Amino acid sequence: MKLELFKRDSCPYCVKVMMLVDEMGVGGQIEYRDISRDPDARRRLVEVGGKQQVPCLFIDGEPLYESADIMRWMRENL
Repeated sequence: MKLELFKRDSCPYCVKVMMLVDEMGVGGQIEYRDISRDPDARRRLVEVGGKQQVPCLFIDGEPLYESADIMRWMRENL
């Protein structure tokens, strides 16, 4: 399973998700894509997901938005 977290460090919802990643110790399973530093990541987020909203977790290329939904998915699947 390929997991990519599209985020911005200044986003409080992204910070919540990243804190859970740290708490769960699953950082090695998730690739971070910072849309404020990586224009290709921003472009891909919009192309695939249709919007520039973060956090967004791509699960095998499928976008999942909303920090609460991402955190629920992580607790249930990781």
